[in-house]
Amino acid sequence: MKILIAPDSFKDCLEAADVARYLGEGIRRVIPDAEIRSIPVADGGEGFVQTMLSALGGERVQLAVCDPLMRQVEAFYGVLPDGTAVIEMAAASGIEHLTANERNPLITTTFGTGQLMMDAMERGCRKIIIGIGGSATNDGGIGMAQALGYRFLDKKGLEVPPGGGALNEIESIDFTNIDPLVGETAVWIACDVNNPLTGPRGASAVYGPQKGATPELVERLDANLGHLATVIKKYLNIDVLDLPGGGAAGGLGAGLVAFAGGRLQAGFDIVKEQTHLEEAVRQADIVLTGEGKMDGQTKQGKTPWGVAQLAQKHGKPLFAFAGFLGDGYRELYDEGFTSIFALPNGPASLDACIANAPVLLADSAEQLFRALKISL
Repeated sequence: MKILIAPDSFKDCLEAADVARYLGEGIRRVIPDAEIRSIPVADGGEGFVQTMLSALGGERVQLAVCDPLMRQVEAFYGVLPDGTAVIEMAAASGIEHLTANERNPLITTTFGTGQLMMDAMERGCRKIIIGIGGSATNDGGIGMAQALGYRFLDKKGLEVPPGGGALNEIESIDFTNIDPLVGETAVWIACDVNNPLTGPRGASAVYGPQKGATPELVERLDANLGHLATVIKKYLNIDVLDLPGGGAAGGLGAGLVAFAGGRLQAGFDIVKEQTHLEEAVRQADIVLTGEGKMDGQTKQGKTPWGVAQLAQKHGKPLFAFAGFLGDGYRELYDEGFTSIFALPNGPASLDACIANAPVLLADSAEQLFRALKISL
């Protein structure tokens, strides 16, 4: 029997590769000689680099860069065997680098993300895949661009300060000092949202509050991003205002398109292509997936839903495991899921469930395959 395990991570609990490993342990209790293949999957957020390295091999590169407040922080990226660099913007510019009191999208910057990109280019990487989930920023990607050599100047010819608060002061873009490597490098942007840069569904309105923006600041930040889009159109002849996904990561999606020639693509689709996931599904007899929480929102492009579409296409039974099942999860049974299991096996606190997740995953997989064994 060929079994494919293709889960996402369980946020704040286990990386996708660990989820796959513990599910595999439970299966082998029942079918010791099962042919199990694990392809951990991610959509561009937390764990994206490790997921790609676990699936494809390669090396992890550590280096010191600037965090969202321009303080030095140890960050990382991955280099795959074919020389492709895989970056999580959150490693340098993520909200986890800040305390609640430090969150201020007026001043937080993506400069450190640009440093990761430059380091990868200088190492010889001519293709970069960058996941842009979990940001602390709302700067439209100008910090990233500054690390690549761009200068954003006010009406006096001075560089504007970092962050989203001064975007309205930008009068011109100086790109005479861009590193030549930027033009030689293909940039793929792994993005799991389609929010535009501005407006009610834009970067500031939807994601600004969790980054520390008050309602008044949301309006200011939204207007500032609109101004940046106008300047980009004037100096680079690129229209990012209504670009689907341009509002991801505080406008970094739009910034990567404008300043690095990036192309936006669903994070799951990138991982699917890189790992040949569809072929693995086609070859499998049974497919397993999962993530920390599954509910009606899962079908809005989350990783398990993507796996379900492939399983449904190829007529494969798909079983999913989640730490928690929320409202609307039954809707997923019309999306290719055969059955969905919640891990807790009795009353327990969230902390207890997180601590016992390895045992719960293995036990749940064992219970499933003991039931399946009757018909196998």
